[in-house]
Amino acid sequence: MLRVANCSGFYGDRLSAAREMVEGGPIDVLTGDWLAELTMLILAGNRLKGRPGYAPTFLKQLEEVLGTCLERGVRIVSNAGGLDPAGCAEAVRELAGRLGLPVRVAHVTGDDLTGHDLAGALNADTGEPLPAPALTANAYLGGRPIAAALSAGADVVVTGRVTDAALVTGPGIWRYGWGPDDLDALAGSVVAGHVIECGCQATGGNYAFFGEVPDPARCGFPLVELEADGSSVVTKHPGTGGLVSVGTVTAQLLYEIGSPRYLGPDVVARFDTIRLEQEGPDRVRVSGVRGEAPPDTLKVAVNYLAGYRNTMTLVLTGLDIEAKARLAEEAIWSRVPKESFDEVHVELTPLSPPTPHAPLAGTALLRVTVMDADRRRAGRAFSAAVVETGLASYPGFYGLTPPGDASPYGVYWPTLVPAETVRARVWLDGRELPAAPGTGDAPGARELSEVSGTPDAPTARAAGGGEAAGHGSDAGTAPAAPHDEHDEHDEHDEHDEHDEHDDGETARVALGTIVGARSGDKGGNANLGVWVRTAERFGWLEGYLTVERLAELLPFTAGLKVERFELPNLLALNFVVHGLLGRGVAASPRLDAQAKALGEELRAGLADIPRRLL
Repeated sequence: MLRVANCSGFYGDRLSAAREMVEGGPIDVLTGDWLAELTMLILAGNRLKGRPGYAPTFLKQLEEVLGTCLERGVRIVSNAGGLDPAGCAEAVRELAGRLGLPVRVAHVTGDDLTGHDLAGALNADTGEPLPAPALTANAYLGGRPIAAALSAGADVVVTGRVTDAALVTGPGIWRYGWGPDDLDALAGSVVAGHVIECGCQATGGNYAFFGEVPDPARCGFPLVELEADGSSVVTKHPGTGGLVSVGTVTAQLLYEIGSPRYLGPDVVARFDTIRLEQEGPDRVRVSGVRGEAPPDTLKVAVNYLAGYRNTMTLVLTGLDIEAKARLAEEAIWSRVPKESFDEVHVELTPLSPPTPHAPLAGTALLRVTVMDADRRRAGRAFSAAVVETGLASYPGFYGLTPPGDASPYGVYWPTLVPAETVRARVWLDGRELPAAPGTGDAPGARELSEVSGTPDAPTARAAGGGEAAGHGSDAGTAPAAPHDEHDEHDEHDEHDEHDEHDDGETARVALGTIVGARSGDKGGNANLGVWVRTAERFGWLEGYLTVERLAELLPFTAGLKVERFELPNLLALNFVVHGLLGRGVAASPRLDAQAKALGEELRAGLADIPRRLL
């Protein structure tokens, strides 16, 4: 058994987590994920300002645990190297020197393709050619370079852009010696990595049924007990808050995915073959994962600077909200023509109904965002024009944003390159290691957690004129519904006990009464995973929540391409909403730019649910 712990789910996560994981119980490998799509752009901005191109918070965590990890033989693997893994590795060596600790530090390079000719590179989602020079361009590498570094004796391994799951797959390859043909074991490690990569989201954080989570404010970070066959147990240290249940693990499995064929650099993991079992309190066994050979392409995350943006937010209160919003817009555009900007986005968000005697009754936010290549036009020329309307607009006028300058924004641009054109390089204590077979020549491939909407995926249904007919030929490989084993919080399967006279009766209640959800961003697309807790409820959900029904419940998705994927083994559906986030989180003008609340919006919608399921 290999115990792999997570201590970071994003750049900015809890600093004490590394110490908590090292001191809270036995572990073999400490990992952390710092690199979201947006993080690469943030690090690029830092580098332009003379700051490090890596995540310095990693060093703060490391200072607290490095000595203990060396004493106990705990290896450390992190993608905090960002845009400068060599610089981060050198900073680790300097830290170890100050602490008087002998440490062997490895770093992985080869992901940075900024100097390569990417002119004409096509967007993997839209097919459009790259319109501007790349500010950053990083290929998603896999776990084999990490395994090579650990095999060479590294105590700390720092990478740049690798797939999130590679932080678990790499140690698994190192410990168990998996070769490229050990597809099922590799796939199991990818699933384990996907579960723990986002930290507390696997242990009750951001969970739809958060009322079931004990002490959620002190959620323990997750760890996996990884076996030689790729199966694992997801758990957390005893005495910590949070919950590890079939539900919390299911929620995280559905986070930021597309098709059930989860493509990765080392293997394609079939998410429609995952089996979950509540093995005990805060212990969920993950097994049965099947793997397929990876594709021969690498996903490359490109960011480029696209211009400048500015947002002004006005508050509307009381009666006639929509009329007030129209008046506010008319007043603004009479002072600065709407047509003078490259892009304009207006979003009216109701905050509360006009309930008598309630604070801020009938309040809504009007967000007006402009984008332009000219910083001056998008800057104070716009924001000052909004302020000028303050005494000549709607009654109750006030704003939440002072007049300010425009800020630069970037666009995330996913593209693909042949895997053979990218070579991972592994360095130990400043010297390059020879490339071992299978570790350097073709280290990565595109990953479905990073690219939504694979067209040849099984169980896919598309929007825009109805659902696609039929399923893929391999959809039958999924287990029927292994959720017979539920955690202690799951409701028992009562469908054999209900009164048959209730079969046709329904109650109009919030969909979230029985449906959980988790959502997120992948470039300009949003993913929305939903699940239920019994096979009977899934039978209803599968028929009820069609692409057309989703558009009724979330009207702003109507007209967009929406794909539906079915995972009966998880009692779940996953939707990919193409283009909802425009050109990605950094460029999206939406209030919820990362679609984090999309699932909760859906759960709040009313549905006619059979009473026997409630």
